[in-house]
Amino acid sequence: MEERKRASFKELFGWCMFDFANSSYTTVIITVIFGDLFSQLIVPAGDDPTNPARMGNILWAVALSISYLLVSITGPFFGAIMDFSASKKKFLFASYIVCIISTASLYFASAPGEIWIAFIMIIISNFAFASGENFTSSFLPFLGPEKDLGKISAYAWGIGYFGGLVSVAIVASLGSIKPENFQSLRLVGPYTAIFFLIAGIPTFLFLKEYSEGTTLPSGKTYLSISIERISQSLKDIKYFKDLIIYLTALFFAMAAIAVIIGFAFIYGAQEIKINDTHKQAMFVILQFTAAIGAVLFGVIQDRWGALKTFNLTILIWIVSVFSIFGVEYIAFGLNAIGINISVQWTFVTITSIAGMGLGATQSSSRAIVAIFSPQSKIGEFFGLWGISGKIAAASGFLTIAVFQSFLSFRNSFVVLALFFLIALIINLKVDERRGIEAAKNYKG
Repeated sequence: MEERKRASFKELFGWCMFDFANSSYTTVIITVIFGDLFSQLIVPAGDDPTNPARMGNILWAVALSISYLLVSITGPFFGAIMDFSASKKKFLFASYIVCIISTASLYFASAPGEIWIAFIMIIISNFAFASGENFTSSFLPFLGPEKDLGKISAYAWGIGYFGGLVSVAIVASLGSIKPENFQSLRLVGPYTAIFFLIAGIPTFLFLKEYSEGTTLPSGKTYLSISIERISQSLKDIKYFKDLIIYLTALFFAMAAIAVIIGFAFIYGAQEIKINDTHKQAMFVILQFTAAIGAVLFGVIQDRWGALKTFNLTILIWIVSVFSIFGVEYIAFGLNAIGINISVQWTFVTITSIAGMGLGATQSSSRAIVAIFSPQSKIGEFFGLWGISGKIAAASGFLTIAVFQSFLSFRNSFVVLALFFLIALIINLKVDERRGIEAAKNYKG
């Protein structure tokens, strides 16, 4: 098969801009601002003096778990329909509109204690956002030759962090997360939705559909076609041993990363007692280190191999999680040798270093699936990628919710290191070259 040429700059720009646009959602709503707002203000504080936000944390985890489970159920069907009908762009547009509307609707949680409108809108918006991640990623194999996919994926992920930076800077004008500021904070959802709406326009202007659809046979529906294609893929799965092993490893890695994305700032506020100054510094530095990490590891990936790069990022995560758990001891040690630094700034430093692995892990996982996927099953296999990542996210959040019911927030958080370790061990069984050859040689 002739190697695919790199897409035009205009098309690459259009594709990258969706990462820039949708980063506003994951950064503002899931990671930095709304999660903290939900767990500390929208959900009333409990009676436990050691963790008054326990119920808010649990409900936040449950809402995200439900949304990811919905993506896991629908992902394979959407992927099969996209492959058959060549409608990736239509599906991406639908997810974009639904996410924007439901994110804007967070405004209707108009007072502390109005939990359920926020809870439901988070489920819907995160479902649409996470589905859109699958849809936009399914364009990647069409954007350039195999040797360039790591860099292309990394560039988009890196640009995405700057989208997060800009969107948070805009939303930060609404003020601190305090009860007396609640009415201003209601605008977090609408501000984010407007940013996503405007920044996503170039994607739909410049990105094109890269394959031709198949005419729907008489007596068939897209649902029946998708079931047939999924059934055939399950029969053919034996040809893609390395993809399946990798997706199993990815399950554990993404379970841990999803919790870190969803709870990093909540953990910092509740356990480390970081204030607004720490949060702002942590966020800004994270965007730069994550962007640098995505691009740097993207270059390394194309030279060293996607799998080795992914494993290196997992090692970074294991060290980072244990460092966060022991942040007080690290701060004490640094002060003992004459480096005067508080526990809070030590935490900010550790999370900033961990940020190097954030974009790199996610970008390399997308590239690995791309090179392990035959052209005829790209949508379906990115649906499988979505299943692995989204069921993993749901499992990770449920694990944290369960552990918090009988352990401290801090002790429940350390289980993430075990998830990363399991991912690393499983991934040692993957043969990257064999996986690429299986995709190239598949006939179907």
